[in-house]
Parts: sequence; C-alpha cells; structure tokens
Amino acid sequence: MKQITLYFFLFALALSANAQPVFTKADTLRGSLNENRDWFDIQQYAIDVTPNIENKTIQGFVLWDVKAIKNSKRIQIDLQQPLVIDRIIMVSNGLKKMDTLAFTRDGNIAIANPKTNMKNGENFQLLISYHGMPREAIRPPWDGGWIWKKDANGNPWISVACQGLGASVWYPCKDVQSDEPDHGATIKITLPKKDNIIAIANGKKQWDEQLILNNGTQHFTWKVTNPINNYNIIPYIGDYIGWSETYKGLKGNLDIHYWALRQDSVKARNQYTQVPMMLKAFEYWFGPYPFYEDGFQMIQSPHLGMEHQSAIAYGNKFANGYLGRDLSGSGWGLKWDFIIVHESGHEWFANNITSKDIADMWVHEGFTNYSETLFTEFYYGKEAGNEYSVGSRRTIKNDKPIIGHYGVNEEGSGDMYAKAGSMIHNIRHAINNDSLFRSILIGLNKDFYHQTVTTQQIENYISTKSGINFSKVFDQYLRTIQIPIFSYSYDKNEKILTYQWKNCVKGFDMPLHFKYLDKGFDFLPADYTPQKRLIKVENFDPVAFGEAIKHQYYVELNVEK
Repeated sequence: MKQITLYFFLFALALSANAQPVFTKADTLRGSLNENRDWFDIQQYAIDVTPNIENKTIQGFVLWDVKAIKNSKRIQIDLQQPLVIDRIIMVSNGLKKMDTLAFTRDGNIAIANPKTNMKNGENFQLLISYHGMPREAIRPPWDGGWIWKKDANGNPWISVACQGLGASVWYPCKDVQSDEPDHGATIKITLPKKDNIIAIANGKKQWDEQLILNNGTQHFTWKVTNPINNYNIIPYIGDYIGWSETYKGLKGNLDIHYWALRQDSVKARNQYTQVPMMLKAFEYWFGPYPFYEDGFQMIQSPHLGMEHQSAIAYGNKFANGYLGRDLSGSGWGLKWDFIIVHESGHEWFANNITSKDIADMWVHEGFTNYSETLFTEFYYGKEAGNEYSVGSRRTIKNDKPIIGHYGVNEEGSGDMYAKAGSMIHNIRHAINNDSLFRSILIGLNKDFYHQTVTTQQIENYISTKSGINFSKVFDQYLRTIQIPIFSYSYDKNEKILTYQWKNCVKGFDMPLHFKYLDKGFDFLPADYTPQKRLIKVENFDPVAFGEAIKHQYYVELNVEK
C-alpha cells in the first residue's frame, strides 16, 4: 500500500511540474480588452481623493473623459475590494444628458449599464464616487496598496505603490496598460490643515499656494498633460520641503523639482545632484526626456522606489548602489545611485514606451536594466559598462520564460531585468556599430513616442533598423529558458577552430564580434545548419578565447575534447 501511495505521489508531482498555470475569470477580466472595455478610449482622468489618516480610509470620486471608438456596450470599471462604489453618473450629449447608471459588482470590477447608446466617435463622461479602506501595502513596492507610515518626527508619511497590483487598488479606472489617458490626469488631494504636511503628485502644481477651506481642510492639485500609465499616478503626503533647478536639455529648459522630508533635506540635496548627470547621459543615449511639459520630480518615498512618471519615487537612503550594495558585483554599481538611475531610466522605457500587456514587461525592465550599463559607460568608459553588464548576469535565474501569458494580467520571469538587459547587450555587440545602436535607441523613443506597444513591434523595429534579423535571438532569450551554447574545439596541428551553436531554437545564429589577443573575430550569421564551421586561429587558448566571448555576450561555452 505504501508503495502504491508513493507511485501516486510521484505521478502527481510530475503532473504538477509540467502543468500550465491556471487562470481565473478575474484574471481574464483584468488582463484582457473584452467587449466591455474595447469600445471606449480614456482621454483623461480627474481624481479627487480625501484620505483619512487616522483610520486609513479614503473617499473620493474620479471623472473619466471618454471617447467611443466602437458602438457602445456595457462599461467595465476596475476598483479593487474592499473599496466600494457609491454611484456612477454618465454625462453625454454635450453635457446635456445626465444618467445615474445601474451597476453590478463582480469581484474587483463593476459592470455599468449605460442608458444612452454611444456611437463611434462620440464623447461622454463618467463620474464615479467611491469610499472604503483600501488594501495596505505590507512590503512595498513588491506588494501594493496604500502606505501609511510616519517619519522620524512622528509626522504622517503616506503614498501608494501599485505596479502589477494595479491602480484600481486606490481609484476606479480602466486598469490595463494599453489604454493610457491621452490627455493626462489631474490629481486633487484633500488633507486636514496641519503645519508643514503637504501633498505632491505627478506633473505640476496648479497654483503657488494650496487652497485652505473653511472646514479646516486644504486642497493640493497637480496636473499631468501627457499620456500616463495608470499605475504611475501617485500621491505623496508628508512633511516635505522642496527646491528647484532648471536643466538645459535637448528640448530646452526642463523644470526639475526635488522633494525630501524635512529631516533628510541636507542629505537629499547632496545625493540629488546625480539627477542632472542622469539626464545628460540618458538624453545622449535615448533622446530628449519625454515629458518636458510636465517637468521632472525626484520625491523621497516611504518605500525603495518606483518609476512614477514625472514624479520618481526615491527611497534609497541617499547612498550609492542599491541600498549601499552593488548588484553587479563589479564595483561600478557603487559609483552612482541605483534608484536615481534605474527608476529615471523608466521615463523612456515604461513611461514613454509602454507595453500593452504586462506579459511584455521586458520592454520596460530589460531596456532600463541596460540603461544602468549605458550610464556607467557614459561616465566611466565602455570597458566599465561591459564589466557592469557581465556582473549583472549573476542575478539571472532562468526559471521560466521572460514573456508571460497574454490577456490574463501575468508578468513573466523576473529575468525581464538582467537577462533581457544581457540580450540587449548581445544585440548591441552583434550589430557591431555603436552609432547605429544608439540611433536605434533614440529612434525607438521617437517613433513610439507616448505610445503603447507590443513585443513584436519592438523586435521588428530593431531587426529592420539594424539590418539583421534578430527574431531567433528574441525567441531564444525571451521565450525559452535555454541559454545558447557556443561549442568549439581546436586542432593544434592544423590551427583550426571548429565551432557550432547548441541548445538553441532552430535558426538561431547570432553574430559574434569580439577581440582575442588584440585581434578582432567576426562569426557572422549563415543559414542554420547543424554542421560545424571552421576558422583559422593562431596562439589559441580555449579558456581565454571563451572568456573573450562571454565578456560581450551572454552565452554558455563548451570546449569539446
């Protein structure tokens, strides 16, 4: 009996290891553009929220400006429980018609039934009032929700982190990355009147002095004019002091605003001097900062950091590296502040160019991971950048494909950071023309300016602009967990190197360009064949030769006997 039980256990374990993830109806409702989502396009959000700091609740309303892009059906509104929708009002016919809509809740969504049939091209507004105790983040930013903290002086220090979890954790929205509000958002935060406690949000403040009301409350209103990811719209509340400077960039004068807790302002003034350095490097590599109209802010946050558009969250304790550590182990990562560089790099890749589906988040994280290498290279030289990139590989797990499942709100592997960044490093060296590579990065940010994209669009763009078909390289690194093996042997008598690619998708043939003993080697693409290829090599040391390849390419090596 024990033996039979063991067989059943092993059989079940084998099935579990090979099983595909199980997705629920809620996953599909959140992750897909279903018929209740695909017929309208969000033009703008106006968010008005009043947090109750004592009991950790919020109440507010959000006004959607909407355009129908198909004939209307029902409306899906995302708002995560336990938040409660109180009322939904639809305004149409040029503000002449106002209807209170019936709606039903289904978990974290509501389905509203319009009384007015909207036709393609017509505009309407949706006013949604809501209240409740939102989910509280326990370990932000890795889990999401409201963050209710106090600073060292006992003052409230509050924000939200919601990437992945979704902006619907704190306001009703169309919670999918493929529909950014085309004309941005306004964020109004109402607080009790208390000395020094202010609220900051994305974009620019709408007046110099906050509005103080007769009931002892005060309003802080901020406005973003550019398209913005839902999860990037974030309030910051605390005993902040701020200062400003003007950066003379590629599109003229850029307003920069810095914010820090009063107790940390001296340390912040010193550390934030790296912001103009970051802008100089990234405008060189990626082109103009994408949001000149909304300015740039670096804001001390009660969590490590996040790429909140035009309002970067900073919580790296005013130290270089990642909380004082070099994630690459190369030494170069301690020369600069990881959060200032990495989270700001997202302004180009994530905020300017946004993946439609979070399954394609490598577009955000892979390029931004590689921005760390490019920043290092800009200030310390190409060899330093190579060393940083190679060192970053030590965080790669190869646990599952980088691209997740589409339409179910699922990210792929965390290798979307270092592995995808290493893939971009591969592609750069395979192109073997840094001017062309840089023009591709700038071109991506210009040609997909303020757009949402798919992986296929990015892949095709790089292959087309480089003149090299990288489709199999993308397949290998994004869609499998196999690392290609460069397998080679050497005939000492004939001085002939024999090599081939193994452990790779059919058709994989990545160009290699590298130096060995100060001599350049070029292994160029050819039609895929399992046959080995030959090349003449003098003074061959198989270990040193392999290390020369790995210094620029993320591949495995196999020296055949």
